[in-house]
Amino acid sequence: MSFAQVFTRSVVGLHAPEVVIEVHLSQGLPALTIVGLPAAAVKESKDRVRSAILTSGFQFPNRRLTINLAPADLPKDGARLDLPIAIGILAASGQIDAETLSNFEFIGELALNGDLRPVSGSLAVARAMMTAKSKVKQLIVPNDNGKEAARVEGVTVLAAPNLKAVCAHLQSLSKTAAATIHAEPLAVVQPDFSQNQAQYLVDLADVKGQHHARRALEIAAAGGHSLLFTGPPGSGKTLMAERLPTILPELSSEEALEVASTYSVADSDYHFGTRPFRQVHHTISAVALVGGGSKPRPGEITLANKGVLFLDELPEFERSVLEVLRQPLEAKQITISRASSQLTFPANFQLIAAMNPCPCGFDGDPSGRCRCRPEQVKRYQDKLSGPLLDRIDLHITVPALPISDLQNAQAGEASSDVRLRVSQAYHRQLSRQNKANNELTPSDLDKFAVLGATEQQLLQVAQAKLNLSARSYHRILRVARTIADLAGSDTIDSRHLSEALSYRSKA
Repeated sequence: MSFAQVFTRSVVGLHAPEVVIEVHLSQGLPALTIVGLPAAAVKESKDRVRSAILTSGFQFPNRRLTINLAPADLPKDGARLDLPIAIGILAASGQIDAETLSNFEFIGELALNGDLRPVSGSLAVARAMMTAKSKVKQLIVPNDNGKEAARVEGVTVLAAPNLKAVCAHLQSLSKTAAATIHAEPLAVVQPDFSQNQAQYLVDLADVKGQHHARRALEIAAAGGHSLLFTGPPGSGKTLMAERLPTILPELSSEEALEVASTYSVADSDYHFGTRPFRQVHHTISAVALVGGGSKPRPGEITLANKGVLFLDELPEFERSVLEVLRQPLEAKQITISRASSQLTFPANFQLIAAMNPCPCGFDGDPSGRCRCRPEQVKRYQDKLSGPLLDRIDLHITVPALPISDLQNAQAGEASSDVRLRVSQAYHRQLSRQNKANNELTPSDLDKFAVLGATEQQLLQVAQAKLNLSARSYHRILRVARTIADLAGSDTIDSRHLSEALSYRSKA
């Protein structure tokens, strides 16, 4: 046998397209050539593969080797192709049976001694196998990637410690190959569903007082709305923002897989089933926030998908960085365009922001300790553009809480109790319109947020006084629809609309 095919996958953005590794042995001076748009890490694999094959007790063919990574126009990067390349060389040289390879896909990085090291994107690979038209539904991965990849139903995941163990498994399935190695099959990895429950280290019960802000937080959680806290330092803005994920509805199985797959590609830690909470520093760049690079990778807004993106000290961010949030807030996705390709990343996140009212932070404080001049306050607040503020649904003023209130106030309502109400309102939205209120289009609002004559008159008066834009009008209707859902009402009445309007007075 001088030719072999091995199936694997590359990772491009958040997708894992199939790659066929073709290995051909021919006469000529010993050489190894890899073609098919390999990145540097893939080109270097030939040295890792050679050492791994030799130290695992096999022979490296002393002939001319050509390895093609098809499709040839798809970029391939990372060390995940080490294992399939090694398997292809062994099959082409007749040391393992090539006929058994058609039932498997392989990913894994090889150490020089043949051990398998974990790679990023194993969950994305397993999800791609599940949805692909390919009939191959068995995936061999390194031991450390087994539990992660096994979360995907419909894909049989086999985890191996080293190259020799993979070859032993293939040998156990072969009827014609010579017994050059001890044939021992790999065990199927069973998913660990005990870790599927969301785990949070904080609770909304830690927040004392601030009933108005807590109410806004509950509304934001129920409808998926964006929110801006404005208040002096130490008033609890960050404290409340950090606890928003604890009251959000639980992720569905598919949503949890989507989030976990993103973190797998980004090679970042993530507890399965937990709503993401990403807090970024104001020195962040636009590329780090939305994603990109020469080989586009997900940014913070994609890592916050199905969760919360928290921007503290909002006016301290570069204006150019904040402006890139405008389109993702509306579209719920971000498209990264390059000369050779275009990638789309999900960005269905909740934006929670916090800011001080002025540079010193104490504008309007009853103590009168603010010394900022009016022009300084205006310049500070003008760092935020009108179009960005217009896209934030809830604008909340968070006053400082007196120490006496902190000492005497009882613990706030626990996250579990609030989450129950939020989940009920959220599922009411799904049963009515099959999506959250923050995703309602103008035509959806005409159908699901119908106003009576009194409510229409109220909104017309408010629009004239507050100079509301058409976007603000639609966002008020979405918030009012959420308030009505929390109240268990099928219709929006004046109370719901008035409360929704109160959250736009600072916009």
